[in-house]
Amino acid sequence: MRLDKFLKVSRLVKRRTLAKELCDAGRVSLGDRVAKGSSPVQIGDILSIRYGHKRITVEVLQLMDNPRKEQASSLYRVLSEERLEQVNTHFVDDEE
Repeated sequence: MRLDKFLKVSRLVKRRTLAKELCDAGRVSLGDRVAKGSSPVQIGDILSIRYGHKRITVEVLQLMDNPRKEQASSLYRVLSEERLEQVNTHFVDDEE
């Protein structure tokens, strides 16, 4: 199954086009590598997804083409969920 489709059917991302955009922006990793939306996903794969200031890491447990809403959360297991600190891009001039 394609990564963008898995993200959508598992309800980790609301729309498949948004899942593809996240992958194209380099915000989704499959194992240790940045993944494309077309990357194949298999049971046991570890996915890391960055949403704004949050990163979630999940393990793929099942693959289903059209799961019901209540089945979607059984497709993966959350391994970690962390809040990312915003990088301060404002520099203060010390000479003032």
